[in-house]
Amino acid sequence: MATHAAQRNLSGLARALAQQGLVSEADADAIQSQAVQSGITFVEQLLQNKRISAAQLAVFASRAFGVPLFDLSAFDLDLIQKDLFDPKIAHSRRVLPLAKRGNRLFVAVSDPANLQALEEVRFKTNLVPEALVVEDDKLGAAIGKLLDASGANLRDLANLDDLEVDLKEAQVAVIEEDSDVEDAPVVKYIQKLLIDAIATGASDIHFEPYEKFFRVRYRVDGILSEVAQPPLAIKDKVASRIKVISRLDIAEKRVPQDGRMKIVLSKNKAIDFRVSTLPTLFGEKIVMRILDSSGVKLGIEALGYEADQQQALLHAIGRPYGMILVTGPTGSGKTVSLYTCLNILNQPGINISTAEDPAEIQLPGINQVNVNEKAGLTFAAALRSFLRQDPDIVMVGEIRDLETADIAIKAAQTGHLVLSTLHTNDAPTTLTRLANMGVAPFNIASSVHLITAQRLGRKLCPQCKQPEDIPPEALLRAGFKEEDLDGSWQPMGPVGCDHCKGSGYKGRVGIYQVMPISDEMRQLIMRSGTTALDIAALAQTEGVRDLRQSGLVKVRSGVTSLEEIEAVTNE
Repeated sequence: MATHAAQRNLSGLARALAQQGLVSEADADAIQSQAVQSGITFVEQLLQNKRISAAQLAVFASRAFGVPLFDLSAFDLDLIQKDLFDPKIAHSRRVLPLAKRGNRLFVAVSDPANLQALEEVRFKTNLVPEALVVEDDKLGAAIGKLLDASGANLRDLANLDDLEVDLKEAQVAVIEEDSDVEDAPVVKYIQKLLIDAIATGASDIHFEPYEKFFRVRYRVDGILSEVAQPPLAIKDKVASRIKVISRLDIAEKRVPQDGRMKIVLSKNKAIDFRVSTLPTLFGEKIVMRILDSSGVKLGIEALGYEADQQQALLHAIGRPYGMILVTGPTGSGKTVSLYTCLNILNQPGINISTAEDPAEIQLPGINQVNVNEKAGLTFAAALRSFLRQDPDIVMVGEIRDLETADIAIKAAQTGHLVLSTLHTNDAPTTLTRLANMGVAPFNIASSVHLITAQRLGRKLCPQCKQPEDIPPEALLRAGFKEEDLDGSWQPMGPVGCDHCKGSGYKGRVGIYQVMPISDEMRQLIMRSGTTALDIAALAQTEGVRDLRQSGLVKVRSGVTSLEEIEAVTNE
C-alpha cells in the first residue's frame, strides 16, 4: 500500500524514472520531498544527489516522453525576444522560451512532464508552448545569464530577512538627492553577494565599473573569477550603499577612501569587511576584504610551517625581547601569521599593544590602535605612546620609514618583544632593506632575532588529486636534488571535481622561509659591504630553506603541485 501511495504522489518524471528502474520509488519520493523542502525542482535535487548526469537525464526524458532533444549550448541567447522572457517564470519554473514560429513557442525544459510550467508560459504569452528537452545544467546557466543581463536577479533574490548588516558602525548622513540608495533590491543584492562570498571562502570582493558593463569578482584561493554582471545602471547605487554602511562619504567620489563594515550572521558569528574605494574612469571601483578571525584561531599547526620552522618561530616569540619580522607581498598571509603569534602570547598577565593601518582582525585582550596619519597618529607616534604604558609585546603593522624603524628597534633593545612586517621578497633582503632605510648595522644585528618570508600557495584538492608523470630533468630544474629522486614519492597534480569546483585546488597553505639570526649572521651584518646574497649564502649553510625549497617540501608531501610552487616562488 505504501508503495502505491508513493507512486501516486510522484511527479511524471519521477514516476517514469522509477518505472524504468533508474531509481527506486522510495528514493524518487524522498528526492521529491527534499526538492520541496529546498525550494528547487525535482530535476535539480536529483542531479545534486548525483543519481544520474544531466546529459543522461535529458536523453531519458526525451525518449520517455517523446519530446525532441536540443543542445542549448549551440543556441545564441541574444536571439531570444525580450518580451517572451519572463524572469519570474524562468527562475521559479526553470523554463526558457527560445523562439516563436506562428502561434507556437519553442520552450527549453529539463522536465517535459512539468505541465504546470508550460501552462504558465501559455497563459503569459498567449502562445502554444512546444517543449524541447535540454540538459538542466545548461538550462540553469542560460537562465542565470539572462537574469543577470536583465537585472531581474535584483527582484527575485532568495529571502535574506535573517541577515542583519550592523549599521551601528555606519552613522553617515545620506544626501537627500540620493535617497534611493536605500532601494531594497540593491540592499538585498549586496547582502546576497556578501553571503555568497563568505560561503565560497572568498578573501576579496571586487566591484568594477567599466564603460559598457559592471562586473563583480571574487578572489578565491588567490585567483580572481567573475561571479556576476549586474546592470550597469545600478553601479552608483551599489557604490553608495556600500559607502553608507562603511562610514564613508558618499558625496566624495574624486579621491580614494577606506572604511569598514560588519555583517552579523548569528549571535555568535560576525564577519568584518575592510572596504576600499578607488575613482576610475567609469565610476568607483570598490574592493571589500573579508576579515574572518576564525583563521587566526586555527593555531600555528594549520598555517603550513614545517616542524623545524615552527619550532624556530615559537622559540623566537617565547623570548622576552627582540624583534621578529614577517615579510611578503600583500595577500601573502602576513597578518594571519602575526595574529596567530599574538594569540599564542595573549595571556592575562601580558600587556600587548598593536598599531595597524587598519586593524584587520579584532582580538579581545589586545589593545589595538588604528593609525590615522591625517590626525597625526602615525606608526611612530603610536609606538611612542605604547612605550609610556609599559607594554610587554608591541606589534607594528608595517615599518615604512626610518623613524618607525628606529623606535621599534629601540623598543626591541630595551626589554620589549616587537613584531612587525616589511614588504620585501625574502628574509635576507629584509636586513639590507633596513640598512638602506638608514638603520645602523649594529642596531639591526642586536635587535632582530628572526625573519619569516612567506607566500600562499593553493593546496591540491584531497578528493581528486592524482599522481603526475614529471620527467626527472624537470624536477631537477625546479630545484630537487639527485638524492630526492629516490622513487619513494611521486608528485601529485590537479584534476578537478565537484568538491573543488573543477579547479583541482581547495584552500591555501603557507610557504615559509624562517631565518633565525645566528651569531655568525650578526657578524656578517655588521661587516661593511655585506649584500643580501652574502646573507642568503650563509643562511643556506645554516640549513635555512628558501621559499622555493620550502615549496618543494610541500610538493614532495603531496600538499600542492610543482606547477603551483613554480608560479608562487618564481625564480
